[in-house]
Amino acid sequence: MDESLTTPAPNNNSARRTTELLLTIPGMSKYKLFLLRHGEGSWNIENRFCSWVDQKLSEDGVKEAQACGRLLKERGYEFDQVFTSLLSRSIHTAWLVLEAMGQEWVPMVKSWRLNERHYGALIGLNRAEMALNHGETQVKVWRRSYDVTPPPIDESHPYFFEIYNDRRYSTCDVPRERLPRSESLKDVLERLLPYWENVIVPEIKKGQMVLISAHGNSCRALLKHIEGISDADIAGVTLPTGIPILLELDEDLRPLSPRQLLGDQEKIQAAIKKVDDQGKAKQTGK
Repeated sequence: MDESLTTPAPNNNSARRTTELLLTIPGMSKYKLFLLRHGEGSWNIENRFCSWVDQKLSEDGVKEAQACGRLLKERGYEFDQVFTSLLSRSIHTAWLVLEAMGQEWVPMVKSWRLNERHYGALIGLNRAEMALNHGETQVKVWRRSYDVTPPPIDESHPYFFEIYNDRRYSTCDVPRERLPRSESLKDVLERLLPYWENVIVPEIKKGQMVLISAHGNSCRALLKHIEGISDADIAGVTLPTGIPILLELDEDLRPLSPRQLLGDQEKIQAAIKKVDDQGKAKQTGK
């Protein structure tokens, strides 16, 4: 007898329900996405607003990136695509991570839309000194609030021409004159979202394992969008340098579990406190 006449046809709805049930089991995610704030930069040490100034990694920043890569390799992760900003500290971090993983060949795509938040006229200023002059509360608003924009940069600023005459910004998908002069975190999210939705999301939905090597605020903006963090609560989200963040997502790219900062948790908490303390006033003795 022809078995095709007696064997029931596969039930696609049943298979789909089984897949949906599997996605609800802890540890069973449809997609994994990694976010990474670049390793410590030279201006992180000096506690200055770096923003779009193209500072390099510090010696410790290089070590952080290498340690991140070793950790990811030990845990068996393999990337298919890496996205970075146009700033060297983001790109260098990604290079070092991939080198430590033995995955230097993985394609890397760069975009200004993943750049750090543009801090306008605050660029180059020391956070602790500003806290002494303007108060810790005001500095926290400038650093962490969602919709407050610092004063814009203009041609009198010592770093204006270094930023806007840089050849890398001739590669952007907007004219140079339309690049930001200052941004709130809300502005960062608005310029980042089209890139996320049109470039990064399609790669994730192909099943690609993606690493986004970016900056504190571009990563915070993405977390706000993906996790649905409120405008008020995003002020309390701190990301240390060089620590990989794992997001396990369902088929609609919604989180299945809280974000995971991978590594030694005591060291991670100490690194978070170090970042939080950058905006506190420090009296200097004479």
